[in-house]
Amino acid sequence: MTTVVIDNASSSGAHRYEDEDEPTRDGPRGLGAGRVLAWLLVVTGAAGVLASWVITIDKFKLLEDPGFTPGCSLNPVVSCGNIMTSEQASVFGFPNPMLGLVTYGIVVCVGAGLLAGARYRRWFWLGLNAGMLFGVGFCTWLQYQSLYNISSLCLWCCLAWVATIVMFSYVTTHNITRGIIPAPRWLRGALGEFHWVPPVLWIGIIGMLILTRWWDFWTS
Repeated sequence: MTTVVIDNASSSGAHRYEDEDEPTRDGPRGLGAGRVLAWLLVVTGAAGVLASWVITIDKFKLLEDPGFTPGCSLNPVVSCGNIMTSEQASVFGFPNPMLGLVTYGIVVCVGAGLLAGARYRRWFWLGLNAGMLFGVGFCTWLQYQSLYNISSLCLWCCLAWVATIVMFSYVTTHNITRGIIPAPRWLRGALGEFHWVPPVLWIGIIGMLILTRWWDFWTS
């Protein structure tokens, strides 16, 4: 049985695919990850921090001046201002992007640690996966609210959605293929070989929902 592990073959950055008969265990020193996953966490985490930072700054400006129009409010559909002034924008009693500044920053730190050679224990990988599961679930709820209740889109929110989906998909794939999350061999093999399919399909479905939700607007 062949399991694909996303890693690097050399300093040139090419992917390495190694065959494993059994999933890798974390052992006494923990389990690391390849440079590809490490960089993916750094990049997606940084994208989330950027989106959260811009939205937070615009939120403060909106509080200071109710007439302020965020730069990403382009039309009645793509309107960050409508999102920021909605009840859903402060679910926990403070602006949602402030939570993103912390959580996405943690993801960047985890990725940087992996690039430096850090190895994390099984509980850490499971905790990271659980945190990302909460994040992607929260993003899914916000997507529904944005499309069907607020009826507006925020481009920076969309960037955060994509970043969260990608990081969650690849950390879950890593944990399954490396045996951190128990799974049948066929699933480990399928995820290892076609690791790009879940995030691409996921993001594609969201894109289709956005397209169909405002089809008349896009085609008018």
